[in-house]
Amino acid sequence: MSKFGKYVQESYDELIHKVTWPKWNELQQSTIIVLVALLVITLILLGMNGASEFVMKLIYGV
Repeated sequence: MSKFGKYVQESYDELIHKVTWPKWNELQQSTIIVLVALLVITLILLGMNGASEFVMKLIYGV
């Protein structure tokens, strides 16, 4: 049990003293970048899905 307590203490110490947390503005900018990238990838996949559906309909005449 002492190993677990030591692990928790060291983890807490690392999170408080050694980790550099982003500032609020940096966090907002990163979030916006991720959301824009997600939107772009979603639109690309939607386009690929539509194109493959169109090709399948042409090939199989469904």
